[in-house]
Amino acid sequence: MSAGDLARVRFAFSPLWEVAASVRVLKEPGRHPLHGSWRAAAERRLQRSTADLSLLFDLVPTPTKYLPGFLAPTPTTSRPTLAEELEGLRAVPPHSVRTMIENAGRPASAPVRRLHADPARELHRLAGVIEGYWDRAIRPWWPEMLDLLDQDVRHRGALLVEGGTTRLLNELSPRVRWHDDGLRVTHRYFAGTHALDGRGLVLVPSTFVWPTVFSKLEPLWPAALRYPSRGIAELWTPKPRTAPDALASVIGRSRALLLAELSAPRSTTELSRRTRMSAGNASQHLTALRDAGLVSVRREGRYVLYSRTDLAEALLARSS
Repeated sequence: MSAGDLARVRFAFSPLWEVAASVRVLKEPGRHPLHGSWRAAAERRLQRSTADLSLLFDLVPTPTKYLPGFLAPTPTTSRPTLAEELEGLRAVPPHSVRTMIENAGRPASAPVRRLHADPARELHRLAGVIEGYWDRAIRPWWPEMLDLLDQDVRHRGALLVEGGTTRLLNELSPRVRWHDDGLRVTHRYFAGTHALDGRGLVLVPSTFVWPTVFSKLEPLWPAALRYPSRGIAELWTPKPRTAPDALASVIGRSRALLLAELSAPRSTTELSRRTRMSAGNASQHLTALRDAGLVSVRREGRYVLYSRTDLAEALLARSS
């Protein structure tokens, strides 16, 4: 990694990567015990569908030594939607699709052979399969997942401010270490050296990648490192969205609920997702809470974060 590469380190979320990584969890439940409750619920929802998921599942082998890069292109923006990433998938050149399938180094199933024979047609079909899978296996949990990823990126940003790039990179995972002029990433199935050539590195926090990391090094895209997001162990724990009745009777249930969700500093967007309020409605209530001295506001990079004040903490403690 050159100085230019370090200057181009950035974060991005990837809904499409979460699809691919979650398939690994479904295919190897014993290796991913943290996701047991999600897997059970997702399997029930998928069983009620008649969609043929064989192409998607065949492209994600277990053990996962290699994933074809077209399955989850490196995000071009920091917060792409699934629809935007599927457009990128559909646009992968046919010769690149064939090369990546051939590089997998394993016998191809019938669905994968059809993709190799006609990438343009089958990539569109794959995109439709992924949309159906997303609706049943990811979408119901996406607000909580996105909240977790937001919290992770903010934490990493604070590490960058406190300790520079070295601390940021060294705390991504025990498998990742900065050394001299390069990043050492421990992988189970392969070893080698890859020069980033000034194109930078995209850091992608992931819900389903734990406990490993994945490097993406195809020349068609900037390099990416997918690493486990913090707080995964608590992600699937049921979190009842309730507010103390005594406090709700005084300030209203919506405002009490917002205060209850501010166990950590959060943005309006995060609070909207967590409470299922519209962003505009949440913003109005937060303004009223700020005017009453119950929340404080600070800017952290591009985020505007709300926190409970001491007065709010005391009110919650008493009413609980």
